[in-house]
This record gives sequence, C-alpha cells and structure tokens, in this order.
Amino acid sequence: MFTGIIEAVGTVAAMEQIGGDLRLKVNAGKLDMSDVGLGDSIANNGVCLTVIEMSDNGFSADVSVETLNYSTLGELSTGSQINLEKAMQASARLGGHIVSGHVDGIGEIVSLAADARSTRFRVRVPDNLAKYIAHKGSVCVDGTSLTVNAVDGAEFELNIIPQTMAETIFSTYRAGSRVNLEVDVIARYLERLLQGDAAAEPGAGGLSLDTLAEHGYLKP
Repeated sequence: MFTGIIEAVGTVAAMEQIGGDLRLKVNAGKLDMSDVGLGDSIANNGVCLTVIEMSDNGFSADVSVETLNYSTLGELSTGSQINLEKAMQASARLGGHIVSGHVDGIGEIVSLAADARSTRFRVRVPDNLAKYIAHKGSVCVDGTSLTVNAVDGAEFELNIIPQTMAETIFSTYRAGSRVNLEVDVIARYLERLLQGDAAAEPGAGGLSLDTLAEHGYLKP
C-alpha cells in the first residue's frame, strides 16, 4: 500500500523487452534506498512494481503485459522522469489517501492554467471511470494523491500547489499528456458490494439501473 505522497522523482535508465513484457531499470534519484531490498514494492508513476534487482543508484523491476495494457509505463523511454514512492510502513503517517498502486486506466491532460500561485489542471478520464470521480473526493494521478476540485462529465479539475509541482513530474505535463489514474479504492469495493448476490453471476461487472432500483437507490 502507498499514500500518494511522492518521495522522489526518478529517471528511466534503461528499458529492455524480455519475452513480450518489459524490464524497467530506474535511477532512483534522491529516494532513500537504504531500507529497500529484493521483493519490496515501489510505486512508479503510481504503478506498484516489485524490486527484482538492486544497483548503486536504483533498482530494476519487471512490468507485465497486463500492466503495460492499463498504464503508461510502456510509453516511457530512457531519460523519462517518473514519480517514486516506497510502500508505506504501518507506523507512517497517511498523508494522502489509501493507494494500492493498481492503475485503473489512463487519463489525458486537457488543459492547464495559472491560478494564483497554483496551477489548475483539467483531466479527462475514460468513460468507464467517470462514475468514480467525485467532487472533493480523492484520485491518484501518476502516483500523486490529489483532491478533485470540480467534476464535469468525464473531466475533472485539480489545483496543484507549487510544492507538488516542484516535487513531482506535474511540471512536465502539457495538454495531451497521458497519465495513470487510480480511483478511490472504497468506490471500487462499494460498487461491487452493491451488486449483492448478482456479483457471483457470470458477466457481472458493474452496476445497472435495474440493480440500483431493486435496492432502493432510485426513486420511481
């Protein structure tokens, strides 16, 4: 588990295609690696990856086909900057929100504009994820825990303060940039729970208006 509080910005040192998937080698920058060992988890742009090899200034991790299909990691290149966060410890402060490191899909930066000393970002999500984005709720963008300031259909807005701009890769985003999205884990489980016994039926993958009406969530 992670908190969405980025600890360092790393750099992709190498990308190697192996058997159809990817091995990612990362220069960890200022990330403290003294307590990291083989098998530990590190979030890379919000994607939880397992350390399989250590180096003097970083680590290597394998990226599966599933992860490549649901994230932007396959779009990286040597020299790309990435947000890094080590897995949280039970004794640590939960400064952001509960982040699993399991990316739900890829969003797109629609626009950005100055807002006093902050920067206002507008992000478009895939239609199937729009229902999980709530005003003043939490969302994880490339591993960064953020508060949703406004929602308009499949688009939402974020207010990024100077500290976040300086300590993450948000400063590299432009209109059209693609970002990894993880919705609030509570929303995911709530949707599944509301399906009740129907969740066990083949093909049950989401809520329908009929299911909501049956359980009293829709007025006649």
